[in-house]
Amino acid sequence: MSAANISAGPFIPSLQVHETMRIVARTTVKRAYKYRFYPTEEQAAELLRTFGCVRLVYNMALEARTTAWNCDRRRVTYSDMSSMLTAWKKSEELRFLRDVSSVPLQQALRHLHNAFENFFANRARYPRFKSRKKVRASAEYTRSAFRWRSGQLLLAKMTAPLAIVWSRPLPEGSEPSTVTVSRDGAGRWFVSVLVETYVDHYAPVASAVGVDVGLNALVTLSTGEKIANAQHEQRYRERLARAHRALARKQKGSANRQKTRRKIARLCARIADRRRDFLHKLSTRLVRENQAIVIEDLNVRGMLGNPSLARAISDASWSEFRRMVEYKASWYGRDVIVTDRWFPSTKTCSVCGRRVDDMPLKVRMWTCPCGAVHDRDVNAAKNILAAGLAVEACGDGVRPTWRELVRQPSRPPD
Repeated sequence: MSAANISAGPFIPSLQVHETMRIVARTTVKRAYKYRFYPTEEQAAELLRTFGCVRLVYNMALEARTTAWNCDRRRVTYSDMSSMLTAWKKSEELRFLRDVSSVPLQQALRHLHNAFENFFANRARYPRFKSRKKVRASAEYTRSAFRWRSGQLLLAKMTAPLAIVWSRPLPEGSEPSTVTVSRDGAGRWFVSVLVETYVDHYAPVASAVGVDVGLNALVTLSTGEKIANAQHEQRYRERLARAHRALARKQKGSANRQKTRRKIARLCARIADRRRDFLHKLSTRLVRENQAIVIEDLNVRGMLGNPSLARAISDASWSEFRRMVEYKASWYGRDVIVTDRWFPSTKTCSVCGRRVDDMPLKVRMWTCPCGAVHDRDVNAAKNILAAGLAVEACGDGVRPTWRELVRQPSRPPD
C-alpha cells in the first residue's frame, strides 16, 4: 500500500499470510482470551455482590497498611492481611463477606501486595482506594473457584454456567488457570480466561524498520510510508460534548442522570474498542513484516503536561502501541530496539549527519545545507532506524542521557 493511499483515509492494515510467517520455533506463554457473556439476574446479583466485597476488602486492607506505617512505622505483610480477612469474616458487621467466594477476596489482597511491591521498587505510585463510582469492576477466580468442563465455565457460588459468546476458540488442549470477570461502565460483562499455550515464531527476515510516532500521521516508517491517525476520540467529540451537557442538567441521584451516564460510557467504550482494534492490527502488521523494529523512548507523561496537545496525545495512545509491539515481538521472535529519548532524530540530516540548532514543530519540510530535502517525520524515522541498528551492533546507547552526564565524575586535571 502506498503512502498516498494511506494518507487519504484511515489505515486498515493487511493481515494476509505471507512468506515471513513460516514457523521456525515456538515459545510457551501465558495468554488471556477475553469474551463477552450475558449473565442471568441471579448471576448478575452474585457478581455485583462479589465486586462490592472485593472493593471493600481491598480498601480496608489498604487503610490498615497505611495506618500501621503512619502510626507505628510497621509494614504489614500479605500473611498479616490474610489474618485480618479471617477476623473480618468472623465479626458481626462484616459477616456478609462469607456469602461470596473467598478466592476473589484473597486475590484482592494479592493485588494490593503486588501494588505495594511495585511502589517500593519505584515502578508505580502509592496504591489508591477503589471508588464505588469506578466505571469498571472485576473479580479474579483461581483454579479452585471455578469448574471448566466441555467448554462450559461454572463459577463458585453459582448453579449454572456462564452464557459466554465464544467469538474465537481457546487453544486446543489448554486448561484455564485464572478467570477474571469484569463489568465496564457501559454495562457490558466480560470474562478473561488465562491459559498457557504455545506461540509459534516467524522465520527471520532481513527487513528492519524505524518508527516515528506523531499526531497527524500516527506512525511514519523509515520506508517513507505514513499511516494516518484515525483520531477516534475526535470523531465522537461533538456527541460526547452534547452528552456531558445533558448530564450537567440532570438532577443528582435521579434515574435520568444514570441513563445519561450510561450513554456517555457507551460512547467511551466504542471509542476505546475502535482504537484498540486499530492498534492491534497495526502492531501485528509491523511485527509480521520486520525482524527488527526501532522506536523512540518518549516521555509521554511529560508531554501530557502540554494542555494544547494532551487530548490528541491521549487519543493517539503511543504508550499502548509500544506495549503491543513489545509483547508481540517477544512472542513471535522479533526484536524491538528503543533509542534514547534525547537523541535528536528530527534535527539531524539522515544523509550527511549534520545537526541543525532549532526545528520548530510547525516546520514539516526542511532543506539541509548539503542539499537534501527532508520530510520532518520520514527523516526522523530514518535516523531512528540508523541509531537503533548502531545500538544493536555496538551494544551501547545512542548517546548518554542527562542523568548519566550528571553522574559522571569530573575529568581529573592534566
